[in-house]
Amino acid sequence: MSGVLKGIHITVSGVVQGVGFRWYARTTADRWGVRGYVRNLYDGSVEIYAEGDDVALDGFLQEIHVGPSYAHIAGVQFDWTEYQGKYKEFRIEL
Repeated sequence: MSGVLKGIHITVSGVVQGVGFRWYARTTADRWGVRGYVRNLYDGSVEIYAEGDDVALDGFLQEIHVGPSYAHIAGVQFDWTEYQGKYKEFRIEL
């Protein structure tokens, strides 16, 4: 990690459940060296909490805006947070 450590809370809406979005997020997080989690929400959106250096999080966020090929992303809301350092990996929560 080379930048400032941060966290980011992301909510992705649209057609993002049942299209491999959580697996896409995990693969993308692994590629960027980002830790945290992704999970489906009851309203049909996907929630992500990720932490790492700001450069990696920026790249991760850009790819989340794209999503997997079968997804249709209607919106991405995010808030920067303080780095918590409590995640050892990026996991899919059920």
